Amino acid sequence: MSSGDFRSDCRLSGKVTVPYMRKILKFLSSMQFALILLLVLAAACAFGSFITQGQTLSWYTTAYGERAAAAIMLFGLDDVFHSIWFVVITAFLCLNLIFCNVIRAPGLIRLWKAGFVPEKREKSCGRIYGTSEKDPAGLFSEMGFRKTVSGSFEDGTEYIYAVKNKAGIWGAWLCHLGILILIIGFGVGQMLKTETAVYGVTGQSKRIGDTSYVLTIDDFRIDLRGDETVDQYTTDFTVRNVSNGDEMSGTTSVNHPAAMFGMKFYQNSTGWAAAMHVSKGGEEIQNGVVCVGEVTPITEVPGLSILIQAFYPDFFMDADGEIGTRTSELRNPYYLYIAYYNERVIGMNALGASEYITIDDLTVWFTDPQSYTLIQITTEPFSKLALAGGIVIMLGLLLALYVQPAEMWARKKDGLWLVTGSSRKGGVLFDRALREKLEKAGIPASEKDDKEPPKGSSEDEKPGKPGERAEEDEKHGKSGEKSEEDEKSGEKSEEDEKSGEPGERAEPDEKAEVSGELSGKDLSEAEAAALEAMKLADEAAEAYRAAEERAKKAALAYKEARERAAKKFDKEEQ
Repeated sequence: MSSGDFRSDCRLSGKVTVPYMRKILKFLSSMQFALILLLVLAAACAFGSFITQGQTLSWYTTAYGERAAAAIMLFGLDDVFHSIWFVVITAFLCLNLIFCNVIRAPGLIRLWKAGFVPEKREKSCGRIYGTSEKDPAGLFSEMGFRKTVSGSFEDGTEYIYAVKNKAGIWGAWLCHLGILILIIGFGVGQMLKTETAVYGVTGQSKRIGDTSYVLTIDDFRIDLRGDETVDQYTTDFTVRNVSNGDEMSGTTSVNHPAAMFGMKFYQNSTGWAAAMHVSKGGEEIQNGVVCVGEVTPITEVPGLSILIQAFYPDFFMDADGEIGTRTSELRNPYYLYIAYYNERVIGMNALGASEYITIDDLTVWFTDPQSYTLIQITTEPFSKLALAGGIVIMLGLLLALYVQPAEMWARKKDGLWLVTGSSRKGGVLFDRALREKLEKAGIPASEKDDKEPPKGSSEDEKPGKPGERAEEDEKHGKSGEKSEEDEKSGEKSEEDEKSGEPGERAEPDEKAEVSGELSGKDLSEAEAAALEAMKLADEAAEAYRAAEERAKKAALAYKEARERAAKKFDKEEQ
């Protein structure tokens, strides 16, 4: 397309339209684009699961090799779920869901509010299931239709109409909305959530990060199985808000977090701790609980600090000088310590329970070894939004799978009720249920796969319109013999099928056979009706061909108008 053609399209429409933008928006809201995004996200999640996250380049080099480590760092596979490309793909998926829901919502709202009314649904009444002279009103309640609407159309045809399970039309839409809410809730929650940790021994109180809350460890227990292996770690604790005095107590254990004050408390890990004492000149000047792996400054000497590198509750040393612990019981406790001065190591050794460290005029020793608990504390402000998204998804699935919209009709013409119905999602089950009810009610079921109910040959009904059919079976299809006109009609039907011209119809493939013979008068009326139907069908086909010619002429005129407008526009620009 030339630039002139593009500009002329914009001018002739009366407003600025950008075809390429429409195509882009259509693609962004398409199912194909959503599937591509989901496949990419699935691959990304697989990488995030198989590749250990949050490690350094040297760690990845050791684990995967130099080239693989470089690729992992280059593409952000060391932190997949927080990488820019993962966030961008997720944002596009959200955009796809938003476009999809925005485009579909108006049509669903119109269908919900005013779509299921007899006048609008007349052409969608489904196939004929049976005919009866009895009033089929009771059949509706047996099929689960609680509310029916009765009336008559402009041609005088009486009807009974009912619809059920309208809510089912919202199933897929709600699923899309739930996925969108879940992604937003989880994604924004991950970006805004905070994590901190509090560790200590029973009786200690520590502030939770930079908040006004203080956590006190009331008790810590390690439950063992019969074979002396660990079964569970449990911490009883109390949280107090120092700003207003509010206080709550709770218990957390592995896989059983506690929640209070908008925070979740997870039992994360445990380890060993001991009381460290520092004396000078025989007088104790410092003491406190020190956990393994924690560096503790000596307040008397700036720059001096002590680290408990490891703790051995049942210490041993073999002939090669290797040290370890035989059991987890406190039988022969030893502390492996490192002394630092201005971040330089000045001493390192294993210290027994009755031994001490001497640094100048200071004496350091350890007592009362015990287990400490580490509690991880998180705040996830959008976790409830993610939960709401999951609930909406479940609701949408329930509506889509178990609430199947269905419609049912009964139309009366010439004293005969025609029972029809349709269900877009549960068509097979609806078909089976309706046939069973018809059989139970003594209404003969139709074996023909008619898509629309027959209509009479009143003057205001014109063959060729969608949803209309001559009333062959009821009026003149009761004879097992074919008239000469019927044979001609069948020949014309075959010609119509070959020509494929829209607006032309074929006669029914078969006719109902009932006992009895038609009188001469009835036969004449039937032949006249058949000839009239054929004549009207020919007229409809001719009208279609004339309309097609007019459409071609209009398209040619439009093309010429575009070319003239483009030339005029280019001339004005020059």
